[in-house]
Amino acid sequence: MATTIKNNLKEEYNGIKYILTSTMRTKLLLSIYENSKNLDDLRNELNKPSATILHGLKELENLNFVKKVQKQYQLTSNGYLLTTNMIKLIDNWYATNKNENFWNTHDLTTIPKENLKNIYLLKNANCISSTTSNLSKAYNSYTELIANSNELKIILPIFSENHLTQIVQLIENQTLHNLELIINQDILPLIRGNPLFKKWLINNENVKIISLKIPLKTFLTINNEFISLTLFFKDGHYDDSQILIDKTQDGLKWGNLLYHHTKEWRWNQ
Repeated sequence: MATTIKNNLKEEYNGIKYILTSTMRTKLLLSIYENSKNLDDLRNELNKPSATILHGLKELENLNFVKKVQKQYQLTSNGYLLTTNMIKLIDNWYATNKNENFWNTHDLTTIPKENLKNIYLLKNANCISSTTSNLSKAYNSYTELIANSNELKIILPIFSENHLTQIVQLIENQTLHNLELIINQDILPLIRGNPLFKKWLINNENVKIISLKIPLKTFLTINNEFISLTLFFKDGHYDDSQILIDKTQDGLKWGNLLYHHTKEWRWNQ
């Protein structure tokens, strides 16, 4: 079974490599991804001679990625699937490089593979880093981000009085009406032991606390307008100096996938 999968991956890799090592083949697939085009359209768009374009099209036709229908070139089903995944690969590469330091310096081992494979959904995310002249820049950005939230879902991997106090203040001020909080089971006694947190978080019907046995390594906050993410260093220490923020629908999709995956762990305990 493993050998079969390995051989299939090798064949797929060779196919992708063949496409990506040719700028012309790649551009042709991307050009006709949304709409079919004739030779004149492609020549004007790509600014290349007809002979070069026709050569590339012929190569793609031989691979059953492109077909010609009444002088219009369009993708076959195989070509459409290939190009869709090629775009995803390019976007993944872009998203990773855009916030390279954030991803390279942190522990990603507890982030589900499905999230890592779809990192392209965070291509519009921005990383905010604290500096020596503003050590609280990342934390202040988080404070501003949630200030007007009436609903939050949070994975909280650490016991942070600052963050919990901030959340309680939003509840006290009747800004935050619904809160779902996923924490590690070791944090629950600490919350119960604080009178303020016990009153507003434990004894509050609008707050749902989910306690898990598994170690949590992601500090994720979501509402219907944004997600924010902070992580741990690879040495196990929590990093409060960098925060990734995304306000797009793609970012929300990525964040909700991570949140629901983490939440599902309670059924597997």
